[in-house]
Amino acid sequence: MKRILDCQSSDFANISRRELLDAIAGSEGRTVACETIGAIMPMLGDITNAEFAAAMGADLLILNLFDVQRPQIQGLPKVAPEDTVRKLKELTGRPIGINLEPVEQVLSSEDPEENMWAMTSGRKATLENAKKAVAMGVNFILLTGNPGIGVSNQAITQTLELYRATFGDSLILAAGKMHASGILSEGGEGIISRSDIAAFAEAGADIILLPAPGTVPGITVEYVRGLVSYAHSLGLLTITAIGTSQEGADTATIRQLALMCKMTGTDIHHLGDAGYGGMALPENIQAYSIAVRGIRHTYRRMAASINR
Repeated sequence: MKRILDCQSSDFANISRRELLDAIAGSEGRTVACETIGAIMPMLGDITNAEFAAAMGADLLILNLFDVQRPQIQGLPKVAPEDTVRKLKELTGRPIGINLEPVEQVLSSEDPEENMWAMTSGRKATLENAKKAVAMGVNFILLTGNPGIGVSNQAITQTLELYRATFGDSLILAAGKMHASGILSEGGEGIISRSDIAAFAEAGADIILLPAPGTVPGITVEYVRGLVSYAHSLGLLTITAIGTSQEGADTATIRQLALMCKMTGTDIHHLGDAGYGGMALPENIQAYSIAVRGIRHTYRRMAASINR
């Protein structure tokens, strides 16, 4: 399989779980993933945030706040609800995943007027919702938690076991948290530990998500480096995530975060969805990409037609 750096849209069209994992691993820490929200007005109005993020250099797209029971992506041409993800893949030429949240008890307000992260039934990490997502054509599911929702590492582990037993080798499963998600006992270095990684691996995870150094209090390059090395020793890939709105910081900060993540040895670099809201600042996607893989690979990803 090609490195993801060399893949075109036609390579992604029917890529298998193993092929995509190998393509990421083969790129040696030069894969960029961008999280976007489709349920709110896109930054460009009639162009989806996912398309915008892809145009700025993202290799992988992650849909946040995506309700599989009521799929909605603002800016997407009208399609049948069950074809929402497939249409987005057609327009972006990128592999697409979604966040599902193994919430046991919602800790924040469930009133969308008070809380933009308010939980909906179609975002919960139930088996029914996962099956709907797979039927829609997602390449991967990320088990994680939005701010204040209340997702524990134990709940993630239990869900991983269920999903792996159900989907076997047909679906990439990523797991972890980029902040405490409302569980105060799992803040700082308690967000994820070696024992959590071991549990996720045993339960069937392919990719471990970790907070990027410098984004959460107490999370240093050295700490994340140790966790990345441990995950790699178990045969897993890692993704370092900026989920603290710093994807909306200045480009100098983004470059610093990018190089710190590179030093950890991570495989995938994640930028969250909170620039102005809905996606990272476009200039930061480009700046991050250039920092970890240079202008040639960044511009190539930006310039390549989805018809290739």
